[in-house]
Order: sequence, then C-alpha cells, then structure tokens
Amino acid sequence: MADFDLAIIGGGVNGTAIARDAAGRGLRVLLVEQNDLGAGTSSASSKLIHGGLRYLQYGAFRLVRESLKEREVLLRTAPHIIRPLRFLLPPAGGYVEAARLRAGLFLYDHLGRRKLLPKTKTIDLTHHPVGQPLKRNFRYGFEYSDCWVDDARLVVLMALDAKLRGADIRTRTRCVRAERHDEWHLVLSNHGKRETATARVMINAGGPWVAQVADNILRVPLRGGVRLVKGSHIVVKRTFDHDRAYTFFGEDGRVVFALPFARDFTLIGTTDQDFIGDVNAPAPDANEIVYLCNAVNRYSRLTLGPDDVVWAFAGVRSLYDDGADRPEEVTRDYTLMLDEKFREGPLLTVYGGKITTARKLAEAAMARIAHFFNMRPPWTSGMTLPGGNFRAEEFDQHVLRTRNRWEFLEPDDARRLFQAYGTRVELILGDAKSYEQLGPRLCGGLTGAEVAYLMKHEWAENPEDVLWRRSKAGLVATASDQEALIKLMRARAPAG
Repeated sequence: MADFDLAIIGGGVNGTAIARDAAGRGLRVLLVEQNDLGAGTSSASSKLIHGGLRYLQYGAFRLVRESLKEREVLLRTAPHIIRPLRFLLPPAGGYVEAARLRAGLFLYDHLGRRKLLPKTKTIDLTHHPVGQPLKRNFRYGFEYSDCWVDDARLVVLMALDAKLRGADIRTRTRCVRAERHDEWHLVLSNHGKRETATARVMINAGGPWVAQVADNILRVPLRGGVRLVKGSHIVVKRTFDHDRAYTFFGEDGRVVFALPFARDFTLIGTTDQDFIGDVNAPAPDANEIVYLCNAVNRYSRLTLGPDDVVWAFAGVRSLYDDGADRPEEVTRDYTLMLDEKFREGPLLTVYGGKITTARKLAEAAMARIAHFFNMRPPWTSGMTLPGGNFRAEEFDQHVLRTRNRWEFLEPDDARRLFQAYGTRVELILGDAKSYEQLGPRLCGGLTGAEVAYLMKHEWAENPEDVLWRRSKAGLVATASDQEALIKLMRARAPAG
C-alpha cells in the first residue's frame, strides 16, 4: 500500500486548500513545497477576497457569481484575517461611464446573493471624508463592498488546518523526481537530506512552476498551455485618513485598487503583463511603477511618483491559455486536467485560480479524483480556519476581550494580534502579565513569544518568513531589527 493517498506539489493557496479539503475527508495527504508556504504568487496578490467587478466586462458571469458566493463563505471561515472593506469608485468619464458602472454594480450586488455585506450606494464626495483626497471635479461616487485578506496568512492557516487533520506538510522540501508506476514514487530533498515516499494520486499545483514540475519532475508534458501573467503592486506611505479603499481606472481602462495597508501605508495595484523570465524572481519594472502612480494621480490631489514607493512586489499568475489577445483578458477561472491511464498513478494538474476561489477549486479537485477513493463528502464551506471560530460581526468585541484579558497590550498590538491569530492568540500570550514576559520586543510589534509561536506552529524558518509573510513588519524593520530577529531565530531553531 502507498504511503499516502495524495501527494501535492506546491504550497500556495491552491495546494494548501486541496490538502486541507482532502485531509478533512480522511485521505492521507503529503504536501511538499520547495520554499516557504505562499512564498510565490499567493503572497503577492492584491489582498482581496472579491467577485472581480472588472470580469463582468469580459462576460465572466459564472466566475463572478462563484467568487461573490465564496466571498461570504470565506468571511465566515476566517473572520480574523478576512475583513469587510468598502470601496469608492468615482466615475471619471461622464454620464455614459456612470450609467455603465451603476449597471455593473447592480449586477455585482445581486449575482452572489449577498447577505453579510452592505449594498452599493451613491456618496456625495463634496461632504464625505472619502472624497477629501480626490480632485475636486469628482463630486460623487459609488461605494460598494468586497473584503480584504491577509493572503499569506490564509495560505498558512489552510496548511495548519490540513496538518491538524493529519496531513504531512513539508516546507523547504523539493520533489526532485517522481516515477509513475501503478503508484507514484517520489524522491524528496530537504536541506540535502533525501527521502522517498509513495502516493496513489499526484496533484501538480506548482503555480508559476507548473510547467517545470511537469517537464522536469513528473516528466508528463502538460496537455494544456500555460500563460504567465505578471501583476505588480507598490506600497506608499498612507495617502488617506479613513478606512475605505478606492477603485480607479488607468488611462488604458484597467482597474487599479488603492487600499489601506498595514496601518500606516497604502497598497496600490495591480498590473497585467505577459511574463517571460525567471519565475523565482519576478519584480515590478519601472514602467509598471509609473503606471500605478499615474493611475492614482488621475484621481488624487496628492501626486505620487516612484520616489514615494517604499516597497514594490510582483507575482506571476499561471493561467490557462485561452488564446486571449491581451493579458488582462485571459480567464482567471481555474482549469483542472486529469490524466489517468491503465496501471499508472493518476495525475491532476491545476491551472489558474485565484485567492477567492481556492476553497471551491479544492472541492472541484476532490470531485475529479473521487472515484479513486472512498472518502467523506464536502465539508469546508461550514468549517472555520484555525483562530476563526467566531462570527465576523463579533470581531471588535473579541479585540476588546483581548485587551481586557491582557491589559498590558497597547491597543494597536491587541488589534494586530487578534487580526492575525484570532482565538489562537492565547497560544502566544498565555498567562503573560507584561511585555517583558513575552520576550524581546522587536519591530512592528513582534515579540519573542510571537516569533517562537511562528517557528513552532507555522513553519517560519527565517526572518523573511516572519517579516513579510507571517506579518508585514518588514515595512518598518531596520537593519538592526533584522539582525536582532536573526539572532533570536537562530537561538530558538531546533538543533541539527
């Protein structure tokens, strides 16, 4: 008998969502990720759980409907790391554009049977704080709902839930070879140490590396084409003093978001351009940075330029190549291709997908391989992720309870900790009565106790994992902060 029922290559949001779903159905699951969880595209998103308002113009009604339904499922699933967010969309093209946007937002409100989030309304920008940062010619706008998400933490919590349900999650582990017999024989490498494993079914969820995994490791060529599309983002010092976000349009008509980010910053993105290069090191180019600044400058009274950018990042989406002319027109829907042959281990390849639909993608993946196993029915739509066992509308109450229980916490620290860990914050704070009992205080509110938790429970192995994926403390970290974190993590690392 094989060691595992299911082997998954890729620890992004799709791979971890599948691992979680499969483990909860009683399957023996192995997930291998060559780097940190979510280290690629899954931590380089626009940080949104959304229906994809712009997809309506391409007629992607099924994708938008599914995404809108998932938006509310996920808000119930992880109400700590997913929060409601109101967006202001100011028409820039006169009455015709305003009528078109109003019609699109009407569809957006009704396609997904919205229950938890408020509907669209018209805002008088001349008498509302959300209008203050905008140029004076914008007199009204449409305010609609979507959700913000800590994308990297979503991936980690998917993996953590999978682990708690019995999955074997191996980070910094490369599958160097996989032989296809009646079952799959894997050769794995972790820090130079080689191991072997066998699995009945293989899933290639390699994201931007999906073709490399197919060609170099599985040696089963892809049956469908992959189109790599790069999306870039910039972060600047906070440009508005309220909790709303903005939806702008670039001169070419593409959507650009400006979101409140990490308390003191604004996140601006994204771009769409075909990508040819090293998927291990995608980066925004100068033209993309200028494009994003100019998109905001069309609307804002504050003029942004490249010198205002404090952080820029890019992710590469591996989309199913549907032949679209422009990268922004390529479908963001997922495609699952099953390769099954007589007396050979089945192979399921994952194309595309997005943060919002990862849970649904995992259900679809399980449906494609269901005939190979006797497994339990779908379950993830009604179960919370670790730390999310409370109702979304109770978030502020739980932040207050956190402050009342650990009275020494500063208000911003209490909110940040609960937003990151939810009810699992107790595993970090324990019986502490002061900051001193949490160990050294580091940048961005991090403490020794929090770093220890991340290393023990959330696969954090180096400072980048902590500063940029488990938190966003990297935005304020100095060189000395990073050195202090390196020393702390080395001291706490397991021997050998």
